[in-house]
Amino acid sequence: MEHVRVATYGITNGTFREVADAAQKGMLHKFQSQPGFVRYGVADVGDKTCVSISFWNTREQADGASLVAASWVRENLSDRIELRSNYVGDLAFLEGIPARV
Repeated sequence: MEHVRVATYGITNGTFREVADAAQKGMLHKFQSQPGFVRYGVADVGDKTCVSISFWNTREQADGASLVAASWVRENLSDRIELRSNYVGDLAFLEGIPARV
């Protein structure tokens, strides 16, 4: 079973694309260096809100990702986004064909 961390952020300055580009260049690499990392992505859900989704091998690793993300955001994006919610849970299933964005 995989585990998931889902967080929502309000965009306080700039655009979703700017936030997503920064996350892809920085947060992705930070997560990739963590034990148990599986996958990571961000989505624009409108109303100046984005969702960060990451998948981990264990719940402890997913919990740890919350601390890693908080630190990275504080150091790199605190002038652009603010955390609105953070959840860690067990993933029941994830099916489909990988999408190319």
